[in-house]
Amino acid sequence: MHMASKTSTKDIITLRGSAAIVGEFFGYAANSILYNRAIYPEESFAKVKKYGLPMLLTQDEGVKSFISNLTSQLSEWLESGKLQRIVLVIMSKATSEVLERWNFSIETDKEVVETGDSREKSDKEIMREIQAIMRQIATSISYLPCLDEACVFDVLAYTDTDVAVPFTWIESDPKLIKNPQMVKLHSFDTKIHKVDTLVSYKNDEWDEA
Repeated sequence: MHMASKTSTKDIITLRGSAAIVGEFFGYAANSILYNRAIYPEESFAKVKKYGLPMLLTQDEGVKSFISNLTSQLSEWLESGKLQRIVLVIMSKATSEVLERWNFSIETDKEVVETGDSREKSDKEIMREIQAIMRQIATSISYLPCLDEACVFDVLAYTDTDVAVPFTWIESDPKLIKNPQMVKLHSFDTKIHKVDTLVSYKNDEWDEA
């Protein structure tokens, strides 16, 4: 019988490894947001197990290739320490009004980028931190207003200005929400990249009587 050791083991986290963890996290988080905010029909998602949780992945070919191109681009930027923030924006299909912004801010340990050193942190601990964020996304219906119209999504990446932006990314306006309400979610930290999550949404004023 395998005995669990009492000491929490530390795993070696390299810059490339950390970039892969964060890029992959964003792919799963994006899928989960698109599913839980009902941007695409429920039946277009398939269940997989990831982070010790049942997760849903889109089976829509267009969205699938968009997300996979996105995560590989993000991993590249993360590895060079250039990615500052990534925002998944949900907009009204009819009017393009921005209804929600899912903000992922990234702090990078610049020393690791410059020296190529590695850091230590248990993979299990990183997974638990990611799990907490995924659970919050899965219950977002309890703290976000209902999206009662057809919506589309877009992704904005904020990088250091000296990054050559690949042609698949168009320069975009920041797609802000006027007077938004905000909900801060959990964060996770690989010891090289720290990711803070915040969702802001349109605050519908009550109609004046």
